[in-house]
Amino acid sequence: MGITLSLLLTAAGAILLWAANVTAGGIDIHAVGAILLVVGIIGFSLSMFFWSTWGGFGGATTRRTTVVRDDVA
Repeated sequence: MGITLSLLLTAAGAILLWAANVTAGGIDIHAVGAILLVVGIIGFSLSMFFWSTWGGFGGATTRRTTVVRDDVA
């Protein structure tokens, strides 16, 4: 799950939890919203954690360089 999908799940969950005033037979819209909100937040947190361990784009890279000098005069 990426950052975009996590944010979409979080937004959909927040809308269903706090903004929806609909009653549906056999399903609790507010419970579905809470579940989507929690799953979205967990997915976002995991995405950020693994992105920081991956290193992201650019940034500091650690490379070994070997310099060979030929001092023949």
